[in-house]
Amino acid sequence: MYAVGGWAAEGSAPCPPPALQAPPLPTQSPLPPSRLVEHGCAAALNAAPNLVSCAAAPVRFVPQADLPEGEAYEAFIFRTGQVPTRDGLHDFFNGLCWLKFPQTKIRLNQLQAAQIARTGIQPVRGPARDALTVFDENSAVLQAPDALWEALQAKDWHSLFVTLRPLWKEAQLILFGHALVEKLVAPRKSMTAHVYRAQAASNSIADIDAWLAADLSAEKLAGKPFAHLPVLGVPGWCAANEDPAFYADVSVFRPAKNP
Repeated sequence: MYAVGGWAAEGSAPCPPPALQAPPLPTQSPLPPSRLVEHGCAAALNAAPNLVSCAAAPVRFVPQADLPEGEAYEAFIFRTGQVPTRDGLHDFFNGLCWLKFPQTKIRLNQLQAAQIARTGIQPVRGPARDALTVFDENSAVLQAPDALWEALQAKDWHSLFVTLRPLWKEAQLILFGHALVEKLVAPRKSMTAHVYRAQAASNSIADIDAWLAADLSAEKLAGKPFAHLPVLGVPGWCAANEDPAFYADVSVFRPAKNP
């Protein structure tokens, strides 16, 4: 099973065309699949009100203009419980992530606010804030057998996607980062996620959300616990990857650097 922003999907499809339905069709979306596909673009054009109307959330979605000049976005959310939201897919997908992963999003905001309180807003983010932003924007969460995770860490693409391909049936990949989900609207082969390994005992999105919220820390993220995964290489995400030659493109599936 694979999932996008908490939306689970199964099965194989051709590399999706540049359209909102580019991600595998959701079955656990806070919006019904038909509404997401047919009206998602319209919803994103009026993002804050539509996010408020589609489900309960631990925060309020407000127009971007409500963010006071000079106040950091993360600090404002922490102080007010309100998320400044621009019209468009990027912030719309961020809102959907708040709806599906409320505990993790709260935890990320708490960690960001703590970093801002400690160091203020600097021209260059420190390692903790940088990693927190990477997780929020571009992360994916993977539950997988050890052999898959080890091959991914080693960038052993042939083992990961060809030799061990049957093991992907035992894996669950969840795209968390809203910028990453936005890229799936017009997907490219080189699109790469920062993958965080989940050890949650359950496959449910709610349980993974709770586990992530408890597991994430600024110190752990600052250590860059990510593996890099070109997501269209995942079995079932692109029909072209049924051919092992798909993975011979070293501009995407780059070999590991020598130590």
